[in-house]
Amino acid sequence: MALRPGRTTRRKERPYTRVSKKVPRKSYVVGVPFRKTHQFEMGNLQAEFDTILYLLVKRPVQIRDNALEAGRIVANKFLESKIGTNYFMKILAFPHHVLREKPIATGAGADRYSQGMRQSFGKPSNTAIQVKENQKLIQLRINKENVEIGKIALKKFGSKLPVPIKIKMEE
Repeated sequence: MALRPGRTTRRKERPYTRVSKKVPRKSYVVGVPFRKTHQFEMGNLQAEFDTILYLLVKRPVQIRDNALEAGRIVANKFLESKIGTNYFMKILAFPHHVLREKPIATGAGADRYSQGMRQSFGKPSNTAIQVKENQKLIQLRINKENVEIGKIALKKFGSKLPVPIKIKMEE
């Protein structure tokens, strides 16, 4: 099954949760999918850097882990091509939230089938990060002479996210 568009999951809301009094085990989400993001720290972990850049999200949103992984790959490749391993990038949020999907019904009788699934529980399909407004998502430690390159890398990372971003600098 193909991946649904990001707009279907980016709204941050409490999902429908089935509560079964007769069979309590039906109330639990079974089987958390394997996450796409494996590396949360990249670059030179031991070196000292004099500037810290943060990528912040402008509004509360839910970000799927495959969007996070796409941004990580783009920013990491850009930084390595421009300045080698003279940086340290860390993803500060972890994808804990399990997203569920119910298959879309097609064909004859699909409308009757869908009517009985108004509050369907669905199967786990992906994981996501739930972030608040102005929450720090990425930390990039870099030297002062490479700050502009770091800002470009964070903008490239932000282009993969379903929310407007801003970059904050600390020294």
